[in-house]
Amino acid sequence: MRGTLAITTVFGLTALAGCGSDPANIAGDYTVSVANEENGCNVDTWDETGTATNIGVSIDQNGESASATVTGATGNFLDFVLGEHVFVGTVDGSSFELKLTGTRGFESGNCNWTYDAVLDGTIDGDAIEGEIRYEAQTDMASDCTGITGCTNVQSFTGTRPSQ
Repeated sequence: MRGTLAITTVFGLTALAGCGSDPANIAGDYTVSVANEENGCNVDTWDETGTATNIGVSIDQNGESASATVTGATGNFLDFVLGEHVFVGTVDGSSFELKLTGTRGFESGNCNWTYDAVLDGTIDGDAIEGEIRYEAQTDMASDCTGITGCTNVQSFTGTRPSQ
């Protein structure tokens, strides 16, 4: 079933916890590009040189809280692959960390798992960048060896119209 997780066109946003400063304004509508990197979960369809562009992402913010909604075909793809297309989390200074808790289940033998997507990013003016990690969450069954703790990674960049 791992081959059904074709994240080649999946968007990513990721954030590092900052050092406790006032949150930057990250709200807005972004156009994002992603580039696949590490295939730590050995997903059959993951191309480590794959890229995707023109991905729509709308970020809403209320103080330190933020949510990012992936729109269009990529949002639909996230719904299909992960079961959700909205990331939620926090902003600290110019850094943000957002998470999508996956609900779509996968199985192999007696192993069952989902993927969470964790976005770590920073903002500089109207540009965001960072990485997204797709982290397997298993039931720790005996057939989960090789899946437990695995991570696939994408880098991302994006811009919004000038604020």
